[in-house]
Amino acid sequence: MAKIHFRFFLVVVVCIASVSALAAGSVRYKWRDVEGNLHYTDSLPDNANVIGYDVINSQGILVKRVAPALTAEQKEEAKVEAAAERSAQADAERQAREDQQLLAANPTEADLLNTQQQQIEMIDLQIKSLQTVLQSLERNLTDLLGRAAELERANSSVPAKLTSQIADVRGKIDHQHELLERQQAGKEKATNGFHAELERYRALREKYKQR
Repeated sequence: MAKIHFRFFLVVVVCIASVSALAAGSVRYKWRDVEGNLHYTDSLPDNANVIGYDVINSQGILVKRVAPALTAEQKEEAKVEAAAERSAQADAERQAREDQQLLAANPTEADLLNTQQQQIEMIDLQIKSLQTVLQSLERNLTDLLGRAAELERANSSVPAKLTSQIADVRGKIDHQHELLERQQAGKEKATNGFHAELERYRALREKYKQR
Protein backbone atom coordinates (compact mmCIF):
# COMPACT_ATOMS: atom_id res chain seq x y z
CA MET A 1 0.00 0.00 0.00
CA ALA A 2 2.92 2.33 0.83
CA LYS A 3 4.43 1.67 -2.62
CA ILE A 4 1.16 2.60 -4.31
CA HIS A 5 0.95 5.85 -2.36
CA PHE A 6 4.58 6.65 -3.20
CA ARG A 7 4.04 6.02 -6.92
CA PHE A 8 0.91 8.15 -6.90
CA PHE A 9 2.91 10.88 -5.17
CA LEU A 10 5.60 10.71 -7.87
CA VAL A 11 2.99 10.95 -10.64
CA VAL A 12 1.45 13.99 -9.00
CA VAL A 13 4.87 15.62 -8.58
CA VAL A 14 5.75 15.02 -12.25
CA CYS A 15 2.41 16.44 -13.39
CA ILE A 16 2.80 19.49 -11.17
CA ALA A 17 6.35 19.97 -12.42
CA SER A 18 5.22 19.81 -16.04
CA VAL A 19 2.41 22.28 -15.45
CA SER A 20 4.71 24.56 -13.49
CA ALA A 21 7.29 24.44 -16.24
CA LEU A 22 4.69 25.40 -18.82
CA ALA A 23 3.34 28.16 -16.60
CA ALA A 24 6.79 29.52 -15.89
CA GLY A 25 7.65 29.64 -19.55
CA SER A 26 10.64 27.30 -19.12
CA VAL A 27 9.67 25.17 -22.07
CA ARG A 28 10.57 25.42 -25.72
CA TYR A 29 9.03 24.08 -28.86
CA LYS A 30 10.76 21.87 -31.34
CA TRP A 31 9.29 21.71 -34.83
CA ARG A 32 10.12 21.44 -38.51
CA ASP A 33 8.87 23.77 -41.18
CA VAL A 34 7.39 22.66 -44.49
CA GLU A 35 10.92 22.47 -45.95
CA GLY A 36 12.07 20.13 -43.22
CA ASN A 37 14.23 22.61 -41.33
CA LEU A 38 14.42 22.05 -37.57
CA HIS A 39 13.49 24.91 -35.20
CA TYR A 40 13.66 25.49 -31.44
CA THR A 41 11.48 28.43 -30.44
CA ASP A 42 9.75 29.93 -27.40
CA SER A 43 6.46 30.21 -29.30
CA LEU A 44 4.69 28.19 -31.95
CA PRO A 45 4.06 29.18 -35.55
CA ASP A 46 0.48 29.67 -36.73
CA ASN A 47 0.44 26.31 -38.53
CA ALA A 48 1.77 24.37 -35.53
CA ASN A 49 -1.26 22.08 -35.37
CA VAL A 50 -0.75 21.22 -39.02
CA ILE A 51 2.98 20.50 -39.01
CA GLY A 52 3.13 19.07 -35.46
CA TYR A 53 5.62 19.89 -32.74
CA ASP A 54 7.36 18.72 -29.54
CA VAL A 55 7.28 20.46 -26.19
CA ILE A 56 10.63 20.18 -24.38
CA ASN A 57 11.70 21.47 -20.97
CA SER A 58 14.81 23.41 -20.06
CA GLN A 59 16.77 20.16 -19.78
CA GLY A 60 15.82 19.17 -23.31
CA ILE A 61 13.49 16.41 -22.13
CA LEU A 62 10.39 15.76 -24.17
CA VAL A 63 7.26 16.82 -22.26
CA LYS A 64 4.60 16.43 -24.93
CA ARG A 65 4.39 15.51 -28.59
CA VAL A 66 1.69 16.75 -30.95
CA ALA A 67 1.55 14.74 -34.15
CA PRO A 68 1.12 16.51 -37.51
CA ALA A 69 -2.40 16.71 -38.85
CA LEU A 70 -3.25 14.00 -41.38
CA THR A 71 -3.70 14.98 -44.99
CA ALA A 72 -6.89 14.04 -46.83
CA GLU A 73 -5.00 11.23 -48.53
CA GLN A 74 -3.60 9.96 -45.23
CA LYS A 75 -7.07 10.07 -43.67
CA GLU A 76 -8.43 8.02 -46.55
CA GLU A 77 -5.58 5.52 -46.22
CA ALA A 78 -6.19 5.27 -42.48
CA LYS A 79 -9.88 4.69 -43.15
CA VAL A 80 -9.09 1.91 -45.63
CA GLU A 81 -6.62 0.29 -43.21
CA ALA A 82 -9.14 0.46 -40.38
CA ALA A 83 -11.80 -1.14 -42.58
CA ALA A 84 -9.37 -3.89 -43.58
CA GLU A 85 -8.50 -4.54 -39.93
CA ARG A 86 -12.18 -4.74 -38.99
CA SER A 87 -12.83 -7.11 -41.87
CA ALA A 88 -9.88 -9.31 -40.88
CA GLN A 89 -11.06 -9.33 -37.26
CA ALA A 90 -14.59 -10.27 -38.34
CA ASP A 91 -13.21 -13.08 -40.51
CA ALA A 92 -11.11 -14.38 -37.63
CA GLU A 93 -14.08 -14.33 -35.26
CA ARG A 94 -16.29 -16.07 -37.83
CA GLN A 95 -13.65 -18.74 -38.41
CA ALA A 96 -13.33 -19.28 -34.66
CA ARG A 97 -17.10 -19.75 -34.33
CA GLU A 98 -17.16 -22.17 -37.26
CA ASP A 99 -14.28 -24.14 -35.76
CA GLN A 100 -16.08 -24.45 -32.44
CA GLN A 101 -19.28 -25.53 -34.19
CA LEU A 102 -17.35 -28.08 -36.24
CA LEU A 103 -15.81 -29.65 -33.15
CA ALA A 104 -19.04 -29.53 -31.14
CA ALA A 105 -21.10 -31.18 -33.90
CA ASN A 106 -18.51 -33.89 -34.54
CA PRO A 107 -16.98 -35.38 -31.39
CA THR A 108 -14.97 -37.84 -33.52
CA GLU A 109 -13.62 -37.94 -37.06
CA ALA A 110 -16.01 -40.79 -37.82
CA ASP A 111 -18.92 -38.49 -36.96
CA LEU A 112 -17.67 -35.90 -39.42
CA LEU A 113 -17.16 -38.47 -42.19
CA ASN A 114 -20.64 -39.84 -41.59
CA THR A 115 -22.17 -36.34 -41.79
CA GLN A 116 -20.30 -35.62 -45.01
CA GLN A 117 -21.40 -38.93 -46.51
CA GLN A 118 -25.03 -38.17 -45.69
CA GLN A 119 -24.77 -34.82 -47.46
CA ILE A 120 -23.27 -36.46 -50.55
CA GLU A 121 -26.04 -39.04 -50.56
CA MET A 122 -28.60 -36.24 -50.38
CA ILE A 123 -27.03 -34.56 -53.41
CA ASP A 124 -26.97 -37.90 -55.24
CA LEU A 125 -30.70 -38.31 -54.58
CA GLN A 126 -31.36 -34.86 -56.02
CA ILE A 127 -29.27 -35.72 -59.09
CA LYS A 128 -31.10 -38.99 -59.56
CA SER A 129 -34.46 -37.21 -59.28
CA LEU A 130 -33.40 -34.70 -61.93
CA GLN A 131 -32.21 -37.50 -64.20
CA THR A 132 -35.55 -39.31 -63.81
CA VAL A 133 -37.49 -36.19 -64.78
CA LEU A 134 -35.12 -35.58 -67.69
CA GLN A 135 -35.61 -39.09 -69.02
CA SER A 136 -39.39 -38.66 -68.81
CA LEU A 137 -39.21 -35.38 -70.72
CA GLU A 138 -37.00 -36.90 -73.38
CA ARG A 139 -39.45 -39.78 -73.89
CA ASN A 140 -42.25 -37.24 -74.13
CA LEU A 141 -40.31 -35.26 -76.71
CA THR A 142 -39.59 -38.40 -78.71
CA ASP A 143 -43.30 -39.19 -78.78
CA LEU A 144 -44.25 -35.65 -79.86
CA LEU A 145 -41.62 -35.60 -82.56
CA GLY A 146 -42.84 -38.99 -83.79
CA ARG A 147 -46.38 -37.70 -84.09
CA ALA A 148 -45.19 -34.64 -85.98
CA ALA A 149 -43.12 -36.83 -88.33
CA GLU A 150 -46.10 -39.05 -89.09
CA LEU A 151 -48.18 -35.99 -90.02
CA GLU A 152 -45.42 -34.71 -92.28
CA ARG A 153 -45.09 -38.11 -93.99
CA ALA A 154 -48.83 -38.03 -94.58
CA ASN A 155 -48.41 -34.58 -96.15
CA SER A 156 -50.46 -33.08 -93.32
CA SER A 157 -49.55 -29.87 -91.56
CA VAL A 158 -48.36 -30.09 -87.98
CA PRO A 159 -50.91 -28.41 -85.70
CA ALA A 160 -49.79 -25.29 -83.89
CA LYS A 161 -50.67 -26.95 -80.58
CA LEU A 162 -48.31 -29.85 -81.29
CA THR A 163 -45.57 -27.47 -82.37
CA SER A 164 -46.04 -25.50 -79.16
CA GLN A 165 -45.90 -28.68 -77.07
CA ILE A 166 -42.64 -29.71 -78.74
CA ALA A 167 -41.10 -26.27 -78.04
CA ASP A 168 -42.34 -26.36 -74.44
CA VAL A 169 -40.87 -29.82 -73.77
CA ARG A 170 -37.56 -28.83 -75.36
CA GLY A 171 -37.41 -25.79 -73.08
CA LYS A 172 -38.06 -27.96 -70.05
CA ILE A 173 -35.35 -30.40 -71.14
CA ASP A 174 -32.83 -27.56 -71.49
CA HIS A 175 -33.78 -26.26 -68.06
CA GLN A 176 -33.47 -29.75 -66.58
CA HIS A 177 -29.99 -30.09 -68.08
CA GLU A 178 -29.00 -26.79 -66.45
CA LEU A 179 -30.29 -27.97 -63.07
CA LEU A 180 -28.49 -31.28 -63.44
CA GLU A 181 -25.18 -29.63 -64.36
CA ARG A 182 -25.59 -27.28 -61.41
CA GLN A 183 -26.17 -30.16 -59.00
CA GLN A 184 -23.20 -32.11 -60.37
CA ALA A 185 -20.98 -29.04 -60.03
CA GLY A 186 -22.33 -28.59 -56.49
CA LYS A 187 -21.43 -32.17 -55.66
CA GLU A 188 -17.87 -31.67 -56.90
CA LYS A 189 -17.56 -28.45 -54.94
CA ALA A 190 -18.98 -30.10 -51.82
CA THR A 191 -16.57 -33.04 -52.17
CA ASN A 192 -13.59 -30.71 -52.42
CA GLY A 193 -14.92 -28.70 -49.49
CA PHE A 194 -15.28 -31.85 -47.41
CA HIS A 195 -11.61 -32.69 -47.99
CA ALA A 196 -10.62 -29.22 -46.77
CA GLU A 197 -13.04 -29.50 -43.85
CA LEU A 198 -11.57 -32.85 -42.83
CA GLU A 199 -8.04 -31.44 -42.88
CA ARG A 200 -9.21 -28.47 -40.84
CA TYR A 201 -10.93 -30.78 -38.36
CA ARG A 202 -7.79 -32.88 -37.92
CA ALA A 203 -5.66 -29.77 -37.39
CA LEU A 204 -8.08 -28.46 -34.77
CA ARG A 205 -8.19 -31.79 -32.94
CA GLU A 206 -4.39 -31.90 -32.90
CA LYS A 207 -4.25 -28.28 -31.71
CA TYR A 208 -6.58 -28.88 -28.76
CA LYS A 209 -4.90 -32.19 -27.96
CA GLN A 210 -1.58 -30.39 -27.41
CA ARG A 211 -3.10 -27.94 -24.93
